Amino acid sequence: MSLRPTPPEAPSRRAPSDLPITFADEAFVRRVSAANAEPDWRLADRIEGLRRFSELPVETNRLFTTYVDFRPVELNELQPYASVASPEADGARLPTGASAFLHIREDRVVARVLSPQARDGGLFLGTFEEATGEAAEALRRRLEGDSSLPDDDKLAQLTRATYGVGILCHVPAGLVLEDPIVIRWSVGRANRGLLSRTVLVLGEAAQAKILEELEESGGARGAPRATSTGADGAQALWTGTSEVTVGPAAVLDVASLGEFGPRTVAFVNRHAELAEQAQLRWAIASVGGAYVKSRIDNRLVGRGSGVGQVEIVFGSGEQHFDLTSYTRHLGEDTTSDLLSKGVLQERSRNFLKGLITIERSARGSDSFLGEFGMLLGKKSRSVAIPALEIDQPNVRRASHSSSVGPLDENQLFYLQSRGIERETARKMIVLGFLEPVVARIPLTEAQERLRGLLDRKWLPAPSPA
Repeated sequence: MSLRPTPPEAPSRRAPSDLPITFADEAFVRRVSAANAEPDWRLADRIEGLRRFSELPVETNRLFTTYVDFRPVELNELQPYASVASPEADGARLPTGASAFLHIREDRVVARVLSPQARDGGLFLGTFEEATGEAAEALRRRLEGDSSLPDDDKLAQLTRATYGVGILCHVPAGLVLEDPIVIRWSVGRANRGLLSRTVLVLGEAAQAKILEELEESGGARGAPRATSTGADGAQALWTGTSEVTVGPAAVLDVASLGEFGPRTVAFVNRHAELAEQAQLRWAIASVGGAYVKSRIDNRLVGRGSGVGQVEIVFGSGEQHFDLTSYTRHLGEDTTSDLLSKGVLQERSRNFLKGLITIERSARGSDSFLGEFGMLLGKKSRSVAIPALEIDQPNVRRASHSSSVGPLDENQLFYLQSRGIERETARKMIVLGFLEPVVARIPLTEAQERLRGLLDRKWLPAPSPA
């Protein structure tokens, strides 16, 4: 009698909603808190974040539950940094055209420098532990109020519980900084994770610009293509927040340039609350990384406050971008203008999900939400899901728009009829589609770097068979 060999067991398949996070437990949270010598109230805040992380599903909005897919994420062996070391000396040079500069590479602050105007004006830019006086009080108010991050977002609560470094940028009332504050994060070491929180507080009538640079720690900016893992199959993780308070009549511009390496997974939460007549403008570009999941929450509380938001992604290979936006109008005469665009090559994918809510108290509101995807690859995919919830009939405008499709052949025909070669015309249309975000990056050098990234990532159309 012959015995047939037992076939090997097939590897278990993960569900799209399975989040491969194994490090987040109470022992790790307490170890991180001890490593940062935190007061009891900070530890209590972490424990509450861990409780919510454990209890929440990966998506709480029924509109979006179908559009969650963590299968490209492989973080079972991840070892997050428990703390970040401070620089031995602050001898860094200030980038040309910047008012302040902070650089965190993996588990170390490698540079921090303020211009004389920023320093004399009272700007604080440093870690949570270094904050004193008015800056420390503002930080505690923001963290203890339990409104700094969305309480229904599992990944936000993960960061709340386990972050290894917190950065505070406090712009006191009346300080006006024309040049941007540059905050640079460099990560990408295999099987390591940098979990971080950034709190931005602008006092009354203050004005500032923030440029967030997200890059590979090896320094190789602008890789033309991205795959989910490196040769050893290991990914890196960066989680980051922007927890923003914009005081009365204050103005803040925040630009983010995402050019992570091809093995990096990024979970990003941006949460802003605006007081009376406050103005906030987001400009966010995601080009690098293996998997990027981003959520923005805007709360328009004060009368006359407004937010403008533009996001772009440019995907290739098997990159995955998941962008969600929530804007809630609470105050009268508030405005929001939100635009998301994605260009997808090869097998890349993105989800564009947005919801604007106009509460009964928000009379005279004006809102627009636009989501647009451009497909350049036969196997690329984009999904756009804009939504409105309106509880106040007395509004100036409440509208949304979306489309997903290939390049417009009529536009191509028009440019070709003017003597422009087809491939050049395709490139002109795509880069022009993304230019609204590029133009809002506050440093000329960073603008040109982003244009270079987009140019290098461009893949010519395949030749017909």
